[in-house]
Amino acid sequence: MQLRNARYLSRDLLSGFVRPGDAVVDATAGNGHDTLALCRAVGAQGRVYAFDVQRAALEATQARLRENGVLDGRARLICDGHENMEDHVREPVRCVLFNLGWLPSGDHHLTTRVGTTLAAVRAALRLLAPGGAVSICCYPGHEEGARERDALRELAAGLDIRAYNALEARFANQSEEAPCLFLIQRAE
Repeated sequence: MQLRNARYLSRDLLSGFVRPGDAVVDATAGNGHDTLALCRAVGAQGRVYAFDVQRAALEATQARLRENGVLDGRARLICDGHENMEDHVREPVRCVLFNLGWLPSGDHHLTTRVGTTLAAVRAALRLLAPGGAVSICCYPGHEEGARERDALRELAAGLDIRAYNALEARFANQSEEAPCLFLIQRAE
């Protein structure tokens, strides 16, 4: 493992949680990089629910999955806000991955927002199977991202220690505006 940034750290840590056959959620499909990694991790028998509010993001995700030979039914691409994941996911999931902010190379005015992010994280915690994890990459380098980071800190700090372990990771030699990672694991 190489320490590169919060996004890669998230993916490395989640590799220890996800197993073939699992059901998982990519709460922010974006360009499909995380969806593809999750499809590979769960294998042909697993399920990946990938959410995005932007049709262009889901089209990019679909193209990435096709190019990599995993557009085989294991991924369900859902054009809806991640705060509505419980409307679409009806089974316990092993992990939920969030990569907050905006679509890379997209419109920076279309970004995740505190209210929907908190609702989505709460929904993810309700869907989480025992021993499963929620990973949240947060980008506090812009105003809404800083609000999300602060709200996520408060949410994580308020979780019952008997039910969850909550970690905030940030690189000590970077500014407070650098991306950070929240990892929340449900007790077994």
